[in-house]
Amino acid sequence: MTLVIQEEEQKKGAPVIVQAAVLLVVTAMAIGMGWYTGGYLEERQIVKAEPTGINDGSKAAAAAAPAAAEGEAPLPPVVHSLDPITTNLADPTEIWVRMELALVFSGQVDPALAEAIHQDLFAFMRTVKLRQIESASGFQHLKEDLLERARIRSDGQVENVLFRTFLFE
Repeated sequence: MTLVIQEEEQKKGAPVIVQAAVLLVVTAMAIGMGWYTGGYLEERQIVKAEPTGINDGSKAAAAAAPAAAEGEAPLPPVVHSLDPITTNLADPTEIWVRMELALVFSGQVDPALAEAIHQDLFAFMRTVKLRQIESASGFQHLKEDLLERARIRSDGQVENVLFRTFLFE
C-alpha cells in the first residue's frame, strides 16, 4: 500500500510555482510582442490629407486639371440609386440574394447607361457562388468585381458602387 502512494506522489507534474513562472514569462512575451507590433504598424500607417476613395489621386487630378485650367470647378459626384436586384446564385441555386445598390458618377447621370450597368450587375450576380462571398474578404472581392464591371460599362464614369442593402434568403 505504501508503494502505491509513493508512486503516485512521484508522478505529479511540475510544482505550481514553476507553472506560474512560465505563465508570467509567456504573458510578458505576448505583451512585448503586441507593443512591438503596434509600434511597427503605427510607423507604417499612411495619413491621407483627403480621402480619394478607391481611385488613386492621379485620375482625379488629371480630370480636375483641364477644368481648373478653363476656370471651371469640377463637377461634384452624383449618387444614383439603382432598382433592387433580386436573383438566385449560381451555386446553391436555392439561395436568393437581394441587393440595393447606388452608383457614384463623376458627372451627370445618363439613365440609359445606369440601366445598362444595372442589367450587367444583375447578370453578374447570377454567376456568383455562395462560397465566393461567405467571408468579409469575399464580400470585398464582390464589391471590387461590381465596381470593375460598372467602370468598364461606363467608360470610367462610375467612381464607386455603394451597397444600401445586401440580403440572403
